[in-house]
Amino acid sequence: MTKEHDTMNSQTMERAGARTAETVVSEYTCPVPHSPQEICRLRHRALGVLVAWGTPGHAAQEAVLVISEMVTNAVLHALPPAEFRLLLRSEGDHDVIRVEVTDAGAAPVWPGAAASPDESGRGAVVVDALAIRHGCVNRPCGTATWWADLPAR
Repeated sequence: MTKEHDTMNSQTMERAGARTAETVVSEYTCPVPHSPQEICRLRHRALGVLVAWGTPGHAAQEAVLVISEMVTNAVLHALPPAEFRLLLRSEGDHDVIRVEVTDAGAAPVWPGAAASPDESGRGAVVVDALAIRHGCVNRPCGTATWWADLPAR
């Protein structure tokens, strides 16, 4: 575990109790094109990776939903470049899928540019409902990594 992951900020949500020793079993990383049209392609690639890892259908679909919310947030509300990481980790006697999206920080909000509450704003609720734990690591260089741990089985 890296020091950055060891010192998660107060946004970290722990629902699984004490953390155990962990091992990264497999990892997939790719850049996130700063285009809403590319989000669908990234979801399909991520689903292919999850299937290759043997993730059951329901767990893979929930992971893809969280991936979609996190990547969409980076594309719509942050500055490029962004990177997507998917990790399969072994934590004691169970596996966990870690979803990470790193971006270059918040994009400036222009007056009147905010979406209607009817059109957006539910991503955090989705991530909170499906994740074992989630949070954000903000670095002094201005980047932010949003992460969520999900059950792999």
